[in-house]
Amino acid sequence: MTETAATAESATTAAELEEVAAAARRAFAVTVTSTAAERAGWLRAVADALDAARDELVAIADEETHLGTTRLNGEVARTTAQLRLFADAILESSYLEATIDRPDPTTIPPRPDLRRMLRPLGPVAVFGASNFPFAFSVAGGDTASALAAGCPVIVKGHSAHARLSARTAEVVAAALSGAGAPEGIFAHVTGRETGVALVQHPEIRAVGFTGSLHGGRYLFDLAQQRPDPIPFYGELSAVNPVLITPAAIEARADELAAGLVGSFTLGAGQFCTNPGVVLVPSGSGFAERVGAAVAGASAVPMLTDGIAAAFAEGVGGLAGRADVEVVAGGPAQQPGSAAPVVLRTTTAAVLAEPGALFHECFGPSTLVVEYADVADALAAVRAVGGSLTASVHGQPGEDLAPIVEVLTEVAGRVLFAGWPTGVAVSWAQQHGGPWPSTTSIHTSVGVTAMRRFLRPVAYQDAPDAALPLELRDENGLGIPRRIDGVLTLP
Repeated sequence: MTETAATAESATTAAELEEVAAAARRAFAVTVTSTAAERAGWLRAVADALDAARDELVAIADEETHLGTTRLNGEVARTTAQLRLFADAILESSYLEATIDRPDPTTIPPRPDLRRMLRPLGPVAVFGASNFPFAFSVAGGDTASALAAGCPVIVKGHSAHARLSARTAEVVAAALSGAGAPEGIFAHVTGRETGVALVQHPEIRAVGFTGSLHGGRYLFDLAQQRPDPIPFYGELSAVNPVLITPAAIEARADELAAGLVGSFTLGAGQFCTNPGVVLVPSGSGFAERVGAAVAGASAVPMLTDGIAAAFAEGVGGLAGRADVEVVAGGPAQQPGSAAPVVLRTTTAAVLAEPGALFHECFGPSTLVVEYADVADALAAVRAVGGSLTASVHGQPGEDLAPIVEVLTEVAGRVLFAGWPTGVAVSWAQQHGGPWPSTTSIHTSVGVTAMRRFLRPVAYQDAPDAALPLELRDENGLGIPRRIDGVLTLP
């Protein structure tokens, strides 16, 4: 089992990358034919090992990220829970989309015996995220979903928590080895140049990435420019618009202001689902309520000095515009830290230059956009572009259908009377949306995240013995299948 191709202090060499890539390819020959029970055992072993190492890992994570032990303990719990959820899902097996069409000579053209299911792609590269050192990192959702699908994983650790990444990789590798997983199923590499080489490596068949729009777009382009282009599943940027109706403002403005503040300041605003744009009626005084709620708030450490500097630059650029008003806070931020910032503008301003005003500031800020009427607000929402989430706050009895229709156009998850921070891990979850929030239509959270690392294969007129067990006549595995168009449960 390859634990790591480098320590937290050194970058993986080109020779080491070749070794782990070759090992991953060899491992794929085993994982592609592995049973659901075997893979479920591997995932549960990793979850158990992470739970056992929780105290050690959380201590390292807190030193490197400043996120606090309460948040980090919760993140470990989320990470191990999603590993176990994937284990349950692959045993249930509906994700395979096993489909059988028996021969029918009466159709035009005549139909042969066709049997189709999803199969793993091959070795997958995963890039750890800065803001979730457990749930979107070495053993996070991308790694869990790829392993569940039957794909070996090479993780590129994030420099924001290098020691944690290296130690977590050791725990994961030891757990997989102890559970009988093949040598090479998992590896951890480091270094910016290594990450570039990993995306371009011919053994890699897909990439999972969570990070900046700039960095993700660069790697996305590399993946598409390969002699054999591969899917790049990137989660890149989102401002996650929130629309509050006049009736909701009138009924519960203080409650809504408190909810917004709790959401956009959570974790120093370092969430991809941060509500960065909030549309409210003109003259409602909502921006002042939000500003009063954060007045005097202390600056808190950001994940890295670079993230803090980028946040200060982003809010400074907005605050310096003539069509933007600073309601609370300001662009002057302490080095390495950030304090909440509340900004205000109008729909006229954002419609004139949406690309400049609807720009993600990764940190504790929100832009309150005042609208004349709901149609005016919806025009601004359309100008937002793709986001991970979009939210509406209305009152009982209001016709929200026209609003929901527009929100659905721009986001992958639509919330009612809620705030977007916090992403449940479940079968129905969708964490992804139109560009630039993600580079695909798939989700990076929830059971269907596996779909990114699978491809459909159809078998025509195959002898029963030559078919995968999932498609044989007997259905000895007892899995759900669609036969002649009818969903059949075991």
